[in-house]
Amino acid sequence: MSDEKDRFGQKLHEVEKAREDQWARESDQKLLEKLRQRQTAELHCPQCNEKLTARTESGIALMGCPKGHGFWLDHETLHQVMKELK
Repeated sequence: MSDEKDRFGQKLHEVEKAREDQWARESDQKLLEKLRQRQTAELHCPQCNEKLTARTESGIALMGCPKGHGFWLDHETLHQVMKELK
């Protein structure tokens, strides 16, 4: 009788683990989809509405207006520049 209890408990544990794995896969898939959407979105200059172009200046990746209205940094790059300035 105790052997059946042990097998039942083991099965419950396996089902719980499978549900956790499925939840993790679904969460990862949602995050990946968000990242893909961010990468495909085109950014435009707020002043002239031209598509921003990717550039590298002094080893820093940034997006710039082709008409010279300015440059934009993403969040991570901004923090990197701030650390270097300290």
